[in-house]
Amino acid sequence: MNHKINWDGLGVTTSVLCAIHCAVLPLLFTSLPFLGGDIIHNDFFEWSMIFLAFIIGVYALGHGYLKHHRQILPLVFFCVGFGMLVAKEIFNEYELTFLFPAVLLIITAHFFNYRFCKKSRCSSPAHQH
Repeated sequence: MNHKINWDGLGVTTSVLCAIHCAVLPLLFTSLPFLGGDIIHNDFFEWSMIFLAFIIGVYALGHGYLKHHRQILPLVFFCVGFGMLVAKEIFNEYELTFLFPAVLLIITAHFFNYRFCKKSRCSSPAHQH
């Protein structure tokens, strides 16, 4: 059975979920630490999400670049966005300042990668499995 995965779509979804986690959950669940649960600023969870975004992005964008379109633009957007994602963890006081541009840049990287792959008229293994 051949399963198809759109890795750029998965990258966009991961980025959006990260943004929701970082921006919306603190507003909705400010009482969680008092109830014994802290998924809002859990370092393991935060770094796991960043690592997941990195793995998906490197796979999808790297494959698209190397095998299909040779366009550097998605890689540049991803690298800058990913750097800002890491910066939000290092400079916690500027978390939201870094978060939204980071997510926007990573989503833009996946969007351009998808478009460039589609334009090259390939059926990319990075978009299927």
